Amino acid sequence: MTGKGYKGVGMEGAIARWYATNTGKDVARFEEKVDDVRRLARQGGKILEVAPGPGYLSIALARTGDYTVTGLDISETFVRIARDKAAEAGVEVDFRLGNASAMPFDDESFDFIVCTAAFKNFSDPVGALQEMHRVLRPGGCALISDLRKDVSKEAVDEDVARMGVSGLSKVFTRYVLRSVLPRRAYLKSEFEALISHTAFHTYDIQLSPLALDVELRK
Repeated sequence: MTGKGYKGVGMEGAIARWYATNTGKDVARFEEKVDDVRRLARQGGKILEVAPGPGYLSIALARTGDYTVTGLDISETFVRIARDKAAEAGVEVDFRLGNASAMPFDDESFDFIVCTAAFKNFSDPVGALQEMHRVLRPGGCALISDLRKDVSKEAVDEDVARMGVSGLSKVFTRYVLRSVLPRRAYLKSEFEALISHTAFHTYDIQLSPLALDVELRK
């Protein structure tokens, strides 16, 4: 790993465990993302999830039986949690410790890359995109889904309501999504500017009330 791979407070220890508990309550969100991946990734392909956190999406993808799944996260706590959860689920996922902008993989190792709710936290976003391009096979695709900078308070409130959290966790989550994370996030035009500094030349960016979904093709 090279340098600090994230913006803000690192997701280690108690904060990582709190995040794992709260995000794990919204199973439907991960099933929806599995559908998105299956729409784009060929059956039998090798998938890399960048910044999988507690590993819920990687585990859900492995459960389909359609893919060989690897996860790469800079948090030692998340890697431990994800490995434990994969073992509990009885699926094989290769969770690795590493930096998105200095991936420990050979060139052209994966058919598909997915990164959800994490890209805004990368301290070297162009480097991360370049690494995604490097480890993708020709014809491969990367899907990045993340909070949009100009997200409305109404969209945040709707998203928090579906998470199933309550009490102080609900108040804290809503505050972070409204006031903290948007400052790190990107507008569509800003993400396009990042892409322009990489080897990706074919891409599509779609906007939802909460997020932007970026498809990048090699």
